[in-house]
Amino acid sequence: MAGQWFPKVAAYETNGVRGRASEGWDLHQYHGNSEFYADFGVYGVKIDVPEDRIVAATGFQYKQPVVKDGRKTYQFYAEDVHDFSWSASPDFVTAEDSFSSAGVPGVRIKLYLDPLHAKQQERYMHAAKSALAKLGEWYGDYPYTTLSVVVPPADAEGAGGMEYPTLVTGAAAKDDNPGYELERTLVHEIAHQYWYGIVASNEFEEAWLDEAFTSYTEDKLMAAIYGVSARTPIESLYMTNPMPLKLDAWDYGDSDAYAENVYIRGKLVLKAIESQAGEKTMSKIMRTYFQKYRFKHPDSQSFQRVVEAVTKDDWKAFFQSYVYRGESADFAVASIRTEPDGEGGYQSIVLLTRTQGSPQAATVQFGFKDGKTVRKTWDGIQSHIQIRLQSASPLSYVAVDPMLDIVLDHSRYDNYLKAEAPVRKRTKFDVTLGQLIDAIVGSMAW
Repeated sequence: MAGQWFPKVAAYETNGVRGRASEGWDLHQYHGNSEFYADFGVYGVKIDVPEDRIVAATGFQYKQPVVKDGRKTYQFYAEDVHDFSWSASPDFVTAEDSFSSAGVPGVRIKLYLDPLHAKQQERYMHAAKSALAKLGEWYGDYPYTTLSVVVPPADAEGAGGMEYPTLVTGAAAKDDNPGYELERTLVHEIAHQYWYGIVASNEFEEAWLDEAFTSYTEDKLMAAIYGVSARTPIESLYMTNPMPLKLDAWDYGDSDAYAENVYIRGKLVLKAIESQAGEKTMSKIMRTYFQKYRFKHPDSQSFQRVVEAVTKDDWKAFFQSYVYRGESADFAVASIRTEPDGEGGYQSIVLLTRTQGSPQAATVQFGFKDGKTVRKTWDGIQSHIQIRLQSASPLSYVAVDPMLDIVLDHSRYDNYLKAEAPVRKRTKFDVTLGQLIDAIVGSMAW
């Protein structure tokens, strides 16, 4: 696989691009924990390979290969792309088909498969067509006439799962009948065509604008095409080292911190916007952002402006907390006190806290000994709130965000708390280790 194989000219940004006060070059050396950023251009490329090689490349082949002296010369052409990649092998199993749909005026999909996946052509073609159709429907036109899919062999695993303009690589062919990794990897890389390829944000300085947007879109594609739901509540528990999303890629320090924030936490930030704004509004936000900034190299503030314009609301606190400062949400049930009220009922005082993140509404569920439950909404504006309850039955437990809607809450163990037994029933009350474990596990299973 020939990727990042030629000296690439740095992006030249004019006044106003990504908030620049004056025009100039965006110059960064290569770092292992970063990808790339370049201007759009027109590429005409000749590729000279041994005669038995089959070549896949960015753009389209505009002349028949010329064969001479055991060599073969291919010629490819691409417009409005910011990179050019190619791959060559004598072993490719090839297939191609035309496809069009709303938002996809006409595309030639080309497969270049490792022989081990020769019988998986239908799966690859179905995934590619379905992903393009959904992306065109959701966000807008795919502006190119080709999409090439290269599947590397197992011993070239490092080339798998990568995006280039109009060309993607699938997961390496390790067995002849892979699971959903085949589809998930492919739809992820095709989603990159929209965020990395067409919107083309600066992956040196704000990688989340590609990787998080692509991961968010991947989840939606897998759900829409294959009925595979995202494991969002579990993913929030992976957040052990939250850092700002608007950050130079190399400043994350290592690949784990980079992946945790740029891919996972960034995706959760988008899902948090969806949770607060609503799915329909979020769809409009994503489409508006794509349409407004295709081929324009936007930044995080560009996206914030779109969110605020579409929702007609102020998202400054949200972006400051989760994008620029790198916080996570942390809602908790801090304490519960339940006592008899002297009239046959019970009075309870519950303390809820929000120690991180921006203000947002949270559902609070109160469970009583008689089996009844009551749900109330806390607006989450304050850092803490004390709630008083009068009830016929003693309070049994309190859970904040029982439906796991606050996707950026990464410490759910404190979202649930059992109430102490009222004084008149506490004579033989004992909290065992098993009950404590029960409470913690129960908080994660809501």
